[in-house]
Amino acid sequence: MSSFLSHRGAYRPAVRVAILHAEECLYHEVPPGHPECPERLEVVLRELARTGLVDGPIDLLRPRPAGLGELSGLHDPGYVSWVEEVCKAGGGLLGPETWASPGTFEAACHAAGAAIQAAELVARHRYDVVLALVRPPGHHAGRHHARGYCVFNNVALAARHLLEDLGLERVAIIDVDAHHGDGTQEFFYRTDRVLYVSLHQDPRLFPGRGFEDEVGSGEGEGFNVNIPLPFLTGDDVYLKALRSIALPIVRQYRPQAILVSLGLDHHYADPVGRLALSMLGHLEVFSSLYGLARETCGGRIALVLEGGYSLTRVGKMLAADLAFLLGRRCYLPDEPTRTTPRLREKAEATLRKVRRIQSEYWDV
Repeated sequence: MSSFLSHRGAYRPAVRVAILHAEECLYHEVPPGHPECPERLEVVLRELARTGLVDGPIDLLRPRPAGLGELSGLHDPGYVSWVEEVCKAGGGLLGPETWASPGTFEAACHAAGAAIQAAELVARHRYDVVLALVRPPGHHAGRHHARGYCVFNNVALAARHLLEDLGLERVAIIDVDAHHGDGTQEFFYRTDRVLYVSLHQDPRLFPGRGFEDEVGSGEGEGFNVNIPLPFLTGDDVYLKALRSIALPIVRQYRPQAILVSLGLDHHYADPVGRLALSMLGHLEVFSSLYGLARETCGGRIALVLEGGYSLTRVGKMLAADLAFLLGRRCYLPDEPTRTTPRLREKAEATLRKVRRIQSEYWDV
């Protein structure tokens, strides 16, 4: 059994932490056996209650739902209306692998509202770290479409709110879900006001975007960073990619706020993702992102749950993340993972390619 005690001396200030969660997010129902099920959130809430994290040190807040005007500020109004109509009619298939039930529209509105509110709470210094504990996830959703279990793009809506309503000029989105956030990339591909950085598994299988040479266009050229990694990449290579490429680029961008698409499906036991991080590796990723926020933007970081489908791991992973923020001991029954030599060689070639491409824009 391993722990993260080695982290405990790194950041020990008083940290104000909140979780935004609405019961309505459980109303989104999926066919039997579908991995994006309500139990994903239920196991997290049980673990947080078991560890006592939401009995005082962390505020559990109820978010407001996003309004139609907020959703239509990013998504096509016709798409928003269509999703609502499908749900009122009893549900159905919204897009590839993306189902709707009668309660899906209400759940998706609350998920989007939680992400928007999380970003606002950290931007206004009400809290240092806010987690939007939501479903359905969002980073595959585009302007006109649902995809990959995602209905509305929660993190993109949060970024839009920071830029358009609160007047920020530079927002960084760091996506650590196992899959590339093709919807998020689509929204901000042509702007320098959002730096999108994604570490993800080989995107050829899904979603077909997220390759190294997708760097943005027009004013956004150089502000889109993709780091695609081979299937079964372990802690060692993933953390090297994060620390040697992703974090230095974000530091140079000097964001005023950081949003994280917090996918937990990069764990080796996840039934959907194909990376091979351990729970300890995930915690290293989380602590690195928190440290980055403290370095660059006064600790302002909002986390929006994306994937993560191992019902025996997701609760432990999020509880460990939050315990780290509070300087609490939290043992994780896992061991670090290492990438096999063959895959490490392939991954190193990818990292060299990413550095070569991104060196036109950043000091990497």
